[in-house]
Amino acid sequence: MRIDAKEVLRIARLAHLDLAEEEIARLSAELSSILSHVEMLRSVDTQGVAETFHPLEYGGPMRADDTVASLGAAEATRGAPGGAAGAFLVPRIIG
Repeated sequence: MRIDAKEVLRIARLAHLDLAEEEIARLSAELSSILSHVEMLRSVDTQGVAETFHPLEYGGPMRADDTVASLGAAEATRGAPGGAAGAFLVPRIIG
């Protein structure tokens, strides 16, 4: 598929981009090349190929996912300036 300068300008307008004349020509060629590669990939027969989420073998997490007790509200706010009743007090920013 070929992307012409008119299409590049339409996409640039949608993205609120100002492009120089040389950028339009370069992007036209680059986008056309990308779409050609996508079309080539679409033509590959993938019937019978199992789905993958990563191209490399992955053994999972490095450590066990163990639950641990979290801090209580009083302990979390103990050293905070202006902490009260288990909450952080911050300056009001909305009038």
